[in-house]
Parts: sequence; C-alpha cells; structure tokens
Amino acid sequence: MPPINPRQLALDCLLESDVQRKLALTAAASAAIASNSNWTLTPDNPPIATIPLPGRPPNPQLVAPNQLRQRKLNSDAGRAALVHAVAHIEFNAINLAWDAVYRFPDMPVAYYRDWASVAADEARHFKLLADRLAQLGHAYGDFPAHDGLWQMALDTDADVLVRMALVPRVLEARGLDVTPGMIDRLRRVGDLATIEALNVILSEEVRHVAIGSHWYRQVCAERGLEPKASFLQLLQAHAIVLRLPFNDSARLAAGFDRQELDALAALAGSGQR
Repeated sequence: MPPINPRQLALDCLLESDVQRKLALTAAASAAIASNSNWTLTPDNPPIATIPLPGRPPNPQLVAPNQLRQRKLNSDAGRAALVHAVAHIEFNAINLAWDAVYRFPDMPVAYYRDWASVAADEARHFKLLADRLAQLGHAYGDFPAHDGLWQMALDTDADVLVRMALVPRVLEARGLDVTPGMIDRLRRVGDLATIEALNVILSEEVRHVAIGSHWYRQVCAERGLEPKASFLQLLQAHAIVLRLPFNDSARLAAGFDRQELDALAALAGSGQR
C-alpha cells in the first residue's frame, strides 16, 4: 500500500470549496487514514500556514450574528432556517476537524485518526441536514449564516492545547446543551424527520467532545498542567462566555466530571469572562 500523508490529505479537504467534492474527499481521506498505517508525517510537509478562510461555497452569505432573523418553527420556512443553521455548523465542523489534523504535526498517530473520524462524522451530519433541507424545499446556501466557528479556529491555531480546550470542549459542548431544546421545539410542531437527524447528531457529538477532552488532558499531562484549573484559565483568557443550562448527562459522558461542571456552572452564573 503506498504511503499517505494525513496532513496533506487534511489540507486538501480543508481547502476544497465545492460541497460535494469536499464530502467525497472527506470520506476517502478519513477511510485512508483509518486503514493505512504507511504514513509520511513531517512538520514541514505540508508547511503550516494560517488559513484565513477555509474552502467553502460562495453561499451562504456570511453576516454578523445579530443580523440573523429568528424564525418561528410553525412553518416550513422557519424549520428550514433552523436546519440550515445547524447544517452550517456541521459544514464548519468538517473544516475544523481537518484543520486539527493539518495544523498540529507532532501529535500521536491516534490523534490524527481520531480527528479524521470526526471529519467523516461531520460530513455525514451535514449530508443528513442537506437532505432534510431538500425535503423542505431549500438547499445549503439559501439562508445567511455567521462565521464565528472559523474565527475560533483562527484564535486557537497556535497551540493544540488551546484548540482542544476551546473548540470541542466549548463550541461542540454547547451543541450538546442546546440540541435537546431544539428537539423539544420541533416535537411541539410535529417535525419528526428533523428530530431524527438531530438525535443522530447529538448522540455522535458526545464522542467528538470526548475526543477533545481526551487530547486536552493528554497535552495537559505532557506539560505538567492541572486540567480543570487550566481550562478555567483558558476560558477567562479568551473571554469565553458560558451559558446555562448545561446538558449534564451528555457532558459527563463526553469527558467532563461533576466537579468541573460545578465550577463551570459557577463561572457561567457569575457572568465572569
């Protein structure tokens, strides 16, 4: 089997702007990384560079979060807007997972396999939501969206410890918190098809946050850092605002512990930054 370069495969996926080609490249690259142990993995091939914008289609139009309209879920258009918002998160999550593979060259083999598998999951999640959008008469790009997720990638691109702390353990963990509420709202309007997709995504996102928790703690151990105190320090250093309520059961399954959740809830309740 010829050698593969996981970082180059990740970069190819990351920079691809055509949605269908990105999904196909992601499936092929993640399968290759999972099955092929003949790797070329060097810090300078490809060289590490800041990526101001990942590969993505010309639409959706990106706007400030406060410019996004809140739509009621008792119409197909309102439900489509919600599905589109989650699809946009999942599309960004594909890029974030591949950036985690590309950007940090000195991690163990298991790290690259973990994040390649996350990229594959995120691509499947996006496809689930794109299919649901089609059923509702829309496509990805039909509604405006915001770009806060990629901004976090830029803010954390210098240190794998910061990336593992603030992307999976903040952004993706927030998804664990808010998805049950979305499911409840959709149940009230009888949208069982969207609920089915969100249930799949919620169950699999627990593993993604757990992967982030594992590698966050691994890097903390290598650097002689206490994980809980370091996490709180990073939240405050990056002015991260946490919002209650937490989905405690999902967060506990995803690598948080009770003491840590209590400390995070106290921080959120105090309004500290």
